[in-house]
Parts: sequence; structure tokens; C-alpha cells
Amino acid sequence: MRSLLLATVLLMLACTPAFARSGGDDRVSVGSDITVPDGETAGDIACAFCTVRVHGEVRGDIATFLGSIKVDEGRNISGDVASLGGDLELGQDASVGGDVAIAAGETRLGSGAAIRGQQTILPGRFWLLLPFAPLLILAGLIWLVVYIVRRNRYQFPVYPGGRGF
Repeated sequence: MRSLLLATVLLMLACTPAFARSGGDDRVSVGSDITVPDGETAGDIACAFCTVRVHGEVRGDIATFLGSIKVDEGRNISGDVASLGGDLELGQDASVGGDVAIAAGETRLGSGAAIRGQQTILPGRFWLLLPFAPLLILAGLIWLVVYIVRRNRYQFPVYPGGRGF
């Protein structure tokens, strides 16, 4: 029991440098929107099932899953932007300093808005199935095996005269 407790404490101590390195301005959320208020600066932002609203500045990257990114006019994102299933909306004179990769979403650029890096935009919601394709194939194979096994195990009754109902 003591060796298990010692191993747990050592593992926790080994993980503390990783937590110490993360900046206090990074933001992560699942299900609730992230807002960078006017006058504030954020680092990296990651969110799932939410919207990122940038009223201030972002010095890192933004990544969203099934969420959109809205940047006010004149605001900047220094890093990259990646979104699966969401849109990027840049206000007038807003900019993205890095690359933009959007699958199953669109970009709306205001007048004077700029993306300084490379752009990869795959419009159409069909791209949402891409991450789930291996799981869907596996589920289909399991269903097929179960169907074949059940079909061969259960013998349908034979009605008199060889006809069904």
C-alpha cells in the first residue's frame, strides 16, 4: 500500500512542471463560450461546442470543435486558427497572423480583414463525418457480424404448403 502511495506522489510531482509552464492567459472551455474582453490579451484558446468572441487581442492560437470564432473590427489573432464544424468571422480591419484551417465551416471577412498565412477551407458539413469515419466503419462491421451470426442461429419456421402468411 505504501509503495502505491509513493508511486502516486512521485507521478504527481512529475506532472507539476507541465502545469507550471502553462500561461495564465490560456483559455479552455467545453460547452460555454469564451470571450476575450476589450483591453485584455489572451494566449492560446481551445474550445469545444462553444463560440470564441475576440474583443481584445489573442497572441496565441485558437482551436474550436463545433464552435465559431468571431473577431471584432481592428482586432488581431497572432497565431493560427483551426476549426472543425465552425465558422470564422473577421470584422473590418481584423487580421489573423498565422494559418487558417477550417473544415465544415466558412469564413466571412469584413472589408480590410486579412489572413496573412495559408488558408485551407473545406466548406460543407460533410467534413464533420471525417473524424468519425473509422468509428462508423467499425460499427458497421460489428453490425454485419452480429446480423450474420443471428441469421444463421435462428431457424425460421416452415409453414404448411411452403408459404408464409
